[in-house]
Amino acid sequence: MEVEDLFSGGARNEEAQSTGQSPLKSLQVDLDFYSESIREVSMEIIEEGYSSYPIFVAHQHEVSVGEVILDRADLETNWTINASTLEEFVELDIIQEDRKATFIQNYKSVKDYMCLFVVVAEGANFVFYPYK
Repeated sequence: MEVEDLFSGGARNEEAQSTGQSPLKSLQVDLDFYSESIREVSMEIIEEGYSSYPIFVAHQHEVSVGEVILDRADLETNWTINASTLEEFVELDIIQEDRKATFIQNYKSVKDYMCLFVVVAEGANFVFYPYK
């Protein structure tokens, strides 16, 4: 699956591009604000047996992976967060089956870090961000 395939209808946020400011600055502010909520959802995903590897998709567009848990429009923030799992990422072929073990090996402590898949216009990447 290509990063482009994650976007519904190819919608893009061009506002950050036009200002020349990195959208990641606003992401840090939002993650600090969202931190406790993301931690609670992460623990719930694990405790309910959905996955041992929660992944949160941070985006400013419509994406077709995970379920929205924190909507930027509702919260008047810059980033929306979707909750997903390693299993969904493998199913969607974002993480290839043969790379799954490597991902698990590099996955940081769920008690201390949120695992983010950050989607920006230039692409997407995994980031581990500490809870506040």
